[in-house]
Order: sequence, then structure tokens, then C-alpha cells
Amino acid sequence: MVELAQGTWVIVADGEKALFMENITDAEDPNLVVVSVEEQEQETARLKPSDRAGRRYDRGPKQKSAVEEGTWKTHAKSLFVQDLANLLNRKGLKGAYKRLVLVASPHVLGLLRRRLHSEVLAKVVAEVDKTLTNHPLHKVEQVLTSRLKATARA
Repeated sequence: MVELAQGTWVIVADGEKALFMENITDAEDPNLVVVSVEEQEQETARLKPSDRAGRRYDRGPKQKSAVEEGTWKTHAKSLFVQDLANLLNRKGLKGAYKRLVLVASPHVLGLLRRRLHSEVLAKVVAEVDKTLTNHPLHKVEQVLTSRLKATARA
């Protein structure tokens, strides 16, 4: 059974913000305390291409189509998740936490999973595929408790 034991770190993240929390009580009645908040730098979030999208020729006479560039916002989110993974790797390999719960959208969870060190991945006791970065702490606690109980029953 997965439980939110005392000392478990909970990371609630999206592509722009991450909350580092720790459960300071037992698993029966978790009490999450925010240890730190990491946010994407404003300059990175505002990055935009400096010129027009590329063009390519189509088969028809004198026809061109725009070539869609990778979205800068998606790229900035990917960089933020990479920075988050690096931070979790450094802290995890130094022994800052023994148990870790990841809470993020499925896309961010996938990006994180690919970038976490194998020793850090071994410390992940649960994943919740939901974006909760802008929810109050009591709501995060409720969602985590209900999801972990549902996982235990399954």
C-alpha cells in the first residue's frame, strides 16, 4: 500500500511552477508544508521567435505553405522540467529525501520520468497525473489522500 508517510516529499509541478512540499505528520492525516517554490524565469517564459515562420513550396503552381515552428512556450516548459529534474537528482542523490510523490500532468510526468536518475526514480512511491499547482494545500492533501487510497484498493 502506498501511503504518504512522514518525511515524504511531494512535488506538485506544471511546466512553469513547482512546489516542493514535505509531509510533516503521519499518513493517516497528512499535513503538507511548502519547503520551496521554483518558478520559470520570466525571460524564458517570454521567449518568442524573432522572425516569420518558414515557407515551403507545394506541388501546385506558385503555391507556398507556412512551416509551423516548434512552439516556444513548449520549449520553455521542457527546459523548466529539465531544471526541475536536475534539482531533484542533486537533492535525491545527496539523500535529502527517501520517498517522493510526483504530481503533474501526464505530459510533465513523462518528461520528468525520462530525466530522473535511476536512484531517484527508485524513491518515487507514487505519481498522480493531475495539475494542482494553483490549488490550496488542503485541496492537494485531499486529492493525494483519495488517489493513494484508490491506488491501494486497485
